[in-house]
Amino acid sequence: MSLLRRHPLSVGLVGLLIAALVGLLVANADALPVIGGGTTYTARFTEAAGLDPGNEVRVAGVKVGKVTGVSLDGDRVRVTFNVKDTWIGDSSTVSIAIKTLLGEKYLAVDPLGAGKQDPSTPIPTSRTVSPYDVTQALNGLGSTFDQLDTKRLAQAFNAVSGAFANTPPQVRTAAHGLAALSLTLSKRDASLARLLDGTRQITQTLAGQNGNFQTLLTDGNQLLGEVRMRRDAIHALLVGATNLGTQLAGLIQDNTKQLAPTLAALDRVTGVLNKNQKSLDKTLSLAGPYYRLLTNALGTGHWFDAYLCGLVPKDYLPTGTQPATGCMPPNTTSGGSR
Repeated sequence: MSLLRRHPLSVGLVGLLIAALVGLLVANADALPVIGGGTTYTARFTEAAGLDPGNEVRVAGVKVGKVTGVSLDGDRVRVTFNVKDTWIGDSSTVSIAIKTLLGEKYLAVDPLGAGKQDPSTPIPTSRTVSPYDVTQALNGLGSTFDQLDTKRLAQAFNAVSGAFANTPPQVRTAAHGLAALSLTLSKRDASLARLLDGTRQITQTLAGQNGNFQTLLTDGNQLLGEVRMRRDAIHALLVGATNLGTQLAGLIQDNTKQLAPTLAALDRVTGVLNKNQKSLDKTLSLAGPYYRLLTNALGTGHWFDAYLCGLVPKDYLPTGTQPATGCMPPNTTSGGSR
């Protein structure tokens, strides 16, 4: 009796345990010493600046690993990243850089230092740099402007302008300018709010289409690379087409004297045919019945059927085969001559 029949529950549990172990190994394949490899380091930043797990790690522009984790560590951000076959010195600097115009980030490492960086020691914030996020700044500007009371701001500037009424002309001009600016902002409050809101929506849309833009740029690079590779072939094709055009032009020019009389004669022939089109149509309409009768006369063997009217006297013709009037073929159904 097989083991499955003796202990089906035990076999099922062992199978589930093996499946769970395989799934765990697959999920952590990058951390395995043979399959994944690499060394994991930790760096502390003042802010994450949009960095996400899975973003690239680059040294001198070359991808050497990826970000494995971004988490909050007190008032700082803890970033872990894994690199393979890359020197990380004890004076290395790490910065969050912008990869694309749409705001995707990557981790840039500058491998400095005479000694090797200890993987268990985090890289301090003194050696890390976070970028300035323009998208977040625009979103923050929109939110701040929505909370701004432009009417009170205009009243405040008007009060400042009145307070500086007896000051020197330069000060009064500056105060009046501020008051005019506040009035303009007050009048354009709704328009500016819509503008900033539209800007925020555009940045969000572009951020959502980041992958499509990357694919488009990658395909464009591949197309340009293929065109560059085919440049010599395309150049040879264009040169060949130019030479062919030159040869054809020379051929036509060389044979103009011979072709001109032929074309003129052909033009005269077509003119004659056009003038006699009605006669040609009548001839073709009469030729049809003629050739039909000729085919009937020649279609019975190695001879042709014919009827000669008046050659034999009527007295010699069999009774019943003589035509009543005119010269008609005899009735061959009751016998006749060929």
